[in-house]
Amino acid sequence: MKPAPYAPHEVFIAPARHKPELWRFVAGLVLAGFAYILLSQVFFQVVYNLARTSYPAMLGELMTGRTALAMYLLLLSFGFMSVGVAISVRLLHSRSFLSLLGPIPALLRDFRLVSLSVLAVMAVVFVLPPWGMGGEFIPNMPVQKWLALLFPSLILIFVQVSAEEVVFRGYVQQQLAVRFRSPWAWMVLPSVLFALGHYLPDTAGDNALIIALWAGMFGILMADLTARAGSLGPAIAVHFWNNVSAMLIVSLPEDLSGLALYLTPFGLEDTEALRAWLPVDFAMMLVMWLAARLAIRR
Repeated sequence: MKPAPYAPHEVFIAPARHKPELWRFVAGLVLAGFAYILLSQVFFQVVYNLARTSYPAMLGELMTGRTALAMYLLLLSFGFMSVGVAISVRLLHSRSFLSLLGPIPALLRDFRLVSLSVLAVMAVVFVLPPWGMGGEFIPNMPVQKWLALLFPSLILIFVQVSAEEVVFRGYVQQQLAVRFRSPWAWMVLPSVLFALGHYLPDTAGDNALIIALWAGMFGILMADLTARAGSLGPAIAVHFWNNVSAMLIVSLPEDLSGLALYLTPFGLEDTEALRAWLPVDFAMMLVMWLAARLAIRR
């Protein structure tokens, strides 16, 4: 008999069966969120005191991520999200942080396989026409400087995407899956939370809702990969290379562009231009998901 596509998910969620009460889950989310906010506030206060610069100037850089230093600080702060959920699972569920990841050998194997598959897709897209995005890319950083910053940039993007996957496809998905068998609960609800975290009307303007919906669909696809693989390996890989492309290769001018080699010829304020490319970005997301599914097919 052919195994069910989500059979590995049972192994993935098994550690959450020890203390699956919903009140523990809700309390865990509150505790993790409180720890994340508190540690982030302390971190940025220390940075502000060491920098000895005007608070509005530093805050403006952190809000936009237009400098390499601001991007490094923002990405590093996501590590506190992992710390927060680690505290929650230890205190409220009596299990380890590693139990959120799935079997480590499978995670490492699938991360490698999916990375190779996604990189192959990105390479094909890079060499095929059309080139550009309605205009020439705008150089943002000298190549030599970009290469010098590349390794720490990759490390910190990995910190950021891993934290998000650990929270949404790890903790939230596991705890909901042990209480509700329907994928509508453990696949869609975490993705709704993920989408809400990406709803930024002050930054994205009229495109805020569309971008949030994009993030929600991305979350559903990552939840599917996690359930099929039984670990966070594939989701972390797809999320990682997606963010590498968006943050290190070509970025929007106003948002998180401090580490990018190039900038797009339009910005968030160019509503029509951005909306014209969102379907292309959505199609790319689907292709990467399909490539990842093929890579982990047993």
